[in-house]
Amino acid sequence: MKTALTIAGSDSSGGAGIQADLKTMTVNGVFAMSAITALTAQNTTGVSAIMEVTPEFLEQQLDAVFTDIYPDAVKIGMVANTALIQVIAAKLQQYQAKNVVVDPVMVATSGSRLMRDDALEALTGKLLPLAAVCTPNIPEAEILADMEIRTKEDMETAAAKIREKYDCNVLLKGGHDLNDANDLLLTEKGAKWYHGKRIDNPNTHGTGCTLSSAIASNLAKGCDLETAVERAKEYISGALAAMLDLGKGSGPMNHAFVINS
Repeated sequence: MKTALTIAGSDSSGGAGIQADLKTMTVNGVFAMSAITALTAQNTTGVSAIMEVTPEFLEQQLDAVFTDIYPDAVKIGMVANTALIQVIAAKLQQYQAKNVVVDPVMVATSGSRLMRDDALEALTGKLLPLAAVCTPNIPEAEILADMEIRTKEDMETAAAKIREKYDCNVLLKGGHDLNDANDLLLTEKGAKWYHGKRIDNPNTHGTGCTLSSAIASNLAKGCDLETAVERAKEYISGALAAMLDLGKGSGPMNHAFVINS
């Protein structure tokens, strides 16, 4: 059985973060492992508190995983400070991690800020160059590319800037009122658009975590990047189309929609 590791924060309400990653990886057919960067007190309406782990403890978690059950892919989500990012980058290099997917989590679906300003430079300088692909949404890509994104052409320009500046493949996610969930993958092979139909579901908590974890899962199973993205988009479309409705805010998807109870 192929294996995947998620390095991210915990979501106490279960819709995003480590919890979403573990569910997604399991349903997508890989053995899921985790290294937690932070505990959050959050639900569908927002984040009320964050407690980060120490760099030393994160290092111990990563050593424990890599020296025993080596991951076939690694997904990196919420990392809130520079010291933690430095630990992750050092360990990925030490253990020659492969199929690294970086979801540059900066802002939660609810609008809560999840990354400190001083961590952005470490993220872009140390983690993105190690990634097989990074998966920013429109607001995150605007930060990474230092430009506004309002059109399809803007997405293409921003993706090119991010790939050139940070030396990694880019999956720039559409949506955010720009298009009907059309995503742009830019690699050394060129640009490829993945066209999706917007699903009228207001419950989108954890979509970024879920998509990046599904991509990592499929990379772990040996898919090339283009196929991994295609399969991940199919999975997240199914999870959204299941129309789960929980919580008072932007609720979670049904990660287990393929399982018949």
